[in-house]
Amino acid sequence: MLFSEAIFLFCFLPIVLLVYFVSPWKFRNTILLAASLLFYWWGEGGLIWIMAGSIAVNYLCGLWIGRSVGIKNRSRVPLVVAVAANLWILGIYKYGGFIVHNLNSLLGLFGLPSVRMEDVRLPIGISFYTFHALSYIMDIWRGKAVVERNPFRFALYISMFPQLVAGPIIRYSHIAGQLVSRTVKTDSFVYGIRRFVIGLGKKLIIADKLAVRADCVFGLQGDYLTTPAAWFGIVCYTLQIYFDFSGYSDMAIGLGRMFGFRFRENFRYPYISQSITEFWRRWHISLSSWFRDYLYIPLGGNRHGAWRTHANLLIVFLLCGLWHGASWNFVVWGIYHGFFLVGERWLGSRTNRRIPGAARTAYAVLVVTVGWVFFRADSISHALDYLAALSRIRGGQGSPFVPGLLLDRGIILVLVAAIIGATPFLRRVASLVRKCRTKLKGHQRIVFEGVSGILGFLFVGAILVYSVMSMAAGTYSPFIYFRF
Repeated sequence: MLFSEAIFLFCFLPIVLLVYFVSPWKFRNTILLAASLLFYWWGEGGLIWIMAGSIAVNYLCGLWIGRSVGIKNRSRVPLVVAVAANLWILGIYKYGGFIVHNLNSLLGLFGLPSVRMEDVRLPIGISFYTFHALSYIMDIWRGKAVVERNPFRFALYISMFPQLVAGPIIRYSHIAGQLVSRTVKTDSFVYGIRRFVIGLGKKLIIADKLAVRADCVFGLQGDYLTTPAAWFGIVCYTLQIYFDFSGYSDMAIGLGRMFGFRFRENFRYPYISQSITEFWRRWHISLSSWFRDYLYIPLGGNRHGAWRTHANLLIVFLLCGLWHGASWNFVVWGIYHGFFLVGERWLGSRTNRRIPGAARTAYAVLVVTVGWVFFRADSISHALDYLAALSRIRGGQGSPFVPGLLLDRGIILVLVAAIIGATPFLRRVASLVRKCRTKLKGHQRIVFEGVSGILGFLFVGAILVYSVMSMAAGTYSPFIYFRF
C-alpha cells in the first residue's frame, strides 16, 4: 500500500483517523499499532514475520541491556548479541545474494565449486526498521534512552506506518515521551494535512513526471544516447530522486503530526549546498546523522589525526553506499562521495571561502548530479557508458537528440517547478508575506489574513486535486527508497 494510492488516501487513512480519534486515549497506541501492522501486511504479506521477529528480538535485548545500566565493568555480551542479530537479519535478506554471487565469482577463478543459496525476497523497509532498532539498542547502552518495558509501545515505535517503509529514521529517544503522551491540536492537524498534500504533490506531480523522462533516457543504448540526452536524463533523475524522497518524508512528517507525533526534518534544500559536506547535512539528515553518531564517532571521528579521519570518512561512506543497496554501483557511489568529503577536509575551509558562493554551489550540484549516475544505472558498465556520454567521450552519433521527443511544454513546466521547489524561494516568499502581515493593523490585517488564508487553501487544494487526477491517470509507481 502506497501513500500515493487511492485505497490509502480515501479508505485506509480516513478510517484509521476516525477510529483513532473516537477512541479513548488508552486505546490509541493499540489502534495505531494494529493499523501499522495491517499497512505492512497489505504490502508484504508473510514477510511481516521478519519485522515481528526483529521487534521481539530487540525488545528482549533491550530488557537484557537495561539490567546492566549503571553497573561498572558490565559485560558487552548483550550489546554484541543485539547488534549481531540485527546485522544478521539485514545480511541474510538484503546482502545474502550479493555476497554469494561475488563469492562464487571468486571461487570460480580457482576452479572451486560454487555456493548455492535460494533466492530471498527483500522485505520493504528492512533497512529502516533495522536502523531504528539499532539506534534504540545503542542509545540504551550509552544511557541516552530509557528501556521501553511496554512491548506494545516498542512495537509501535518500530512499526509505525508513516515512517516504516522509507523513513525518516526516527530515534527512540526523540519520540519516547510522545509514545506515552501526546496531543493533537487543530492547527497541528491542519499543518499535518498541508504537509502531507505537499509531499503527495512532490511525488505525483513532479517526481513521477520526471521519472518517465529519466527512465527513457537511461534505457537508451549505443548511438541513441547522445550527450545532450544524457545530461537531460541525469538532470531529470537528480530532481526526481529529491522530490520522490523528500515528498515521502513530507508525507511521513504530515501523517505523524496528524496522530500527534513530531518527526524531525529529513531534508533542508540540499541542492543549494556549497560543498559535499554541506550536502550531507541537508540530504537525508536522519541517515547521515545516524552514520555520524553510531559509526563515524565510535570509529574515532576526527579525534586521531588527519589520516585516521580520512579513513573513517571513507569507511562510513562505503557503508552508506552499501546500505542503499547490495550492488557495486552503490559501493562506488558511496566511495565517490567519501573522496570528495576527504578532499574538502584536506583543502580546508579557507580555500573554500576564497571561491564565490555561486561557483561553490555549482560545484556541489555538479558532483552530486554526476554521482547519481551510479545510483540510477543498472550496472557499473552501464554507469561508465553513461558517464562517457555525459563527457562526450563516447556519446551517440547516429541519432541526434530531438527536443520534441523528450522535451515538451509539459516537462518544461515540471522542470521549472522542480527547480523552484528545490530552493527556499517559496519559503522566503511566505516569510515576506508574514512580515507584511505584522506591519498591518486593524481591518487591513484582518483582510490580509483572510485573503492570504484563502489563497493558501486554494494552493493546497489545487495540489490535492491535481495529485488525485494524476493518481487516477497514472500507473503503479513506488517510491524510490522502498527498495532500501
